[in-house]
Amino acid sequence: MSIVKNLKAEQLQDIPEFKTGYTVKVHNRIKEGGKERIQIFEGLVIARKGGKGANATFMVRKISNGVGVERIYPLHSPNIAKIEIVKDDLVRQSKLYYVRKLLDNTPRVRKNTTKSKTALSKNKKSTKKAVAK
Repeated sequence: MSIVKNLKAEQLQDIPEFKTGYTVKVHNRIKEGGKERIQIFEGLVIARKGGKGANATFMVRKISNGVGVERIYPLHSPNIAKIEIVKDDLVRQSKLYYVRKLLDNTPRVRKNTTKSKTALSKNKKSTKKAVAK
């Protein structure tokens, strides 16, 4: 069994930590004949399966010309040149399959908007004055 574990450990790549709900750019190596090029696929991570092992996969969804396109990538594939994190949003579900039914492909995310109490109280006072006039 240790031989199998050693082979799997050799195949693991160093990738950034990302979760479901993140917007990522996947740089995919494509071999055509004798040439090799990199194609970028940017979209929303709607699912991750298989944990962090050698068999782990993730699914990325984007809208291209009004049509939803989903691609499933093996996490430690040698065809992936790199994975860039564009935006990290917090979602409350591990699988975002409901995004397929949404029109604008945006899930409900938690925004980190923190305002100071003084700024909020000033806004309340200014609106009260405007209403009183």
